[in-house]
Amino acid sequence: MGRITFYEDRNFGGRSYDCSSDCADFSPYLSRCNSCRVESGCFMVYDRPNYMGNQYFMRRGEYSDYSRMGMFENIRSCRMIPMHRGQFRMRIYEREQFGGQMNEMMDDCDSIMDRYRMSDCQSCNVMDGHWLMYEQPHYRGRMMYMRPGEYRSFRDMGYSNMRWMSMRRIMDSC
Repeated sequence: MGRITFYEDRNFGGRSYDCSSDCADFSPYLSRCNSCRVESGCFMVYDRPNYMGNQYFMRRGEYSDYSRMGMFENIRSCRMIPMHRGQFRMRIYEREQFGGQMNEMMDDCDSIMDRYRMSDCQSCNVMDGHWLMYEQPHYRGRMMYMRPGEYRSFRDMGYSNMRWMSMRRIMDSC
């Protein structure tokens, strides 16, 4: 089981809130969140309530100042990523509603353009494992956490102007 502690101020100052599961909104516990410690497990943190907005992957460690990591907003919600042992499998589609070119992935892909000659990915079906999708090749740019399920339209999920160009498995080494 994972455990993360959020702090109102940078350098682990101010009030704190311990969390070991999903939390859709920190506002009842903290007025703001500017640093955290991940004691165990992996988490996705979001800069808006209800798991919305920009997403950031956090693994065991200390994060004393979010702005040094390129995060300029307070963290408002988090989702614990369960450990997964076993195979990883995801189908990615060029268009929404599982349309266009389809490719099945079982390992990391640093560029869908180089590997599959796909210029875009607008929907996917995660069959096994937990994945991170990145806006740019080589695991750069904004990211999106994908757990098992069908994702028919990234645009309908609030990612209308984004292209997902690389994908990485979240391994159980968190």
